[in-house]
Amino acid sequence: MQSEDPVTEHALRRRQVLKGALAAAAPFALPAPALAAPAPLVIGALPVTCNLTLPVACAAKAASNARGAGPRFDYEFSKYGGWPELKESLMTGRVQAAYMLAPLVMDLTDHRIGLKIVALGHRSGAVIMVRTDSPYRSFRQLKGKVIAIPSRFAVDYLFLRKMLAREGMGIKDVEILEMPPPDMPAALYAKAVDAYCTGEPFGAAAQRAGYARPLKMTRDEWRNYICCVLTVRTELIRDNRPMVQDLVNHVQSAGNWLDAGAANRSKAVAIASARKYFNQDPKTLEFVMSNPADRVTYGDLRMLRPEFDDLMRLSIEAGTLKRPVAFDSYVDTSFVKNIKPVPITL
Repeated sequence: MQSEDPVTEHALRRRQVLKGALAAAAPFALPAPALAAPAPLVIGALPVTCNLTLPVACAAKAASNARGAGPRFDYEFSKYGGWPELKESLMTGRVQAAYMLAPLVMDLTDHRIGLKIVALGHRSGAVIMVRTDSPYRSFRQLKGKVIAIPSRFAVDYLFLRKMLAREGMGIKDVEILEMPPPDMPAALYAKAVDAYCTGEPFGAAAQRAGYARPLKMTRDEWRNYICCVLTVRTELIRDNRPMVQDLVNHVQSAGNWLDAGAANRSKAVAIASARKYFNQDPKTLEFVMSNPADRVTYGDLRMLRPEFDDLMRLSIEAGTLKRPVAFDSYVDTSFVKNIKPVPITL
């Protein structure tokens, strides 16, 4: 009896041969590749002590992962030299999280960039520096002089405006120059500026070197001062809420740990001074931590609406914000409300 279809019969024989060959080769097959580890969350920040909770949080999380404790997330610190570059990276999604200037987050949100502040990073920590050999003891003496600031969106700028106003002056009475904080000490040394207002350690660096002194410090003039805040893109909250919560847990716990004693601050200096974080002289960072001890503080990281409203009002007066921005549009307090403290073992 003839086969029904020579082509079909040939195809069936070919399938049987292939099945046999695959079965014979199975013992020698290469193992399937392991699933790749999730990419770390890259968090952008300037190397200022207002952001010291971030290196501590990153190091503590890495130690926790090594012990196999808690949920497995990886955080990577990415250092930026100035605010314009960090702003661009956060806007474009090159980084999903960053320590940002609070008024700048308000402005970006007002321009429909999806961002949320989820935690504070510090309190106090800004200084207005002048040369040691200068006659300047009051802001009246700085009339017509050049004062460097990090950004018009920086709360340092609002601090300067407050100090000028106390002496009956306005921002038009001085010349403002925007400059990356790391460049400020050298600019003062070279007499390219007469004063500068910024976060530490760029005041302490010049003070330790002997050619600058603080004219005013936020620890003395604005105790509840806040500037740098942990900010995340809204899609990160949407796509990985547990990771954001874990990050906030570590940042808040790092703040409490930093203010628990001098020994912890010394450990934080050793961590932050490393190349992968601030890459700065540990002696300068140690100077910030102890001269005086409350030059910058981290233990009270509550997000209080009246304080943000005050920053918004001051920013509108300064012209950096054009109109009020609704608190709930740029702040998500849910993570702070659900904090679960984590051990900082370093």
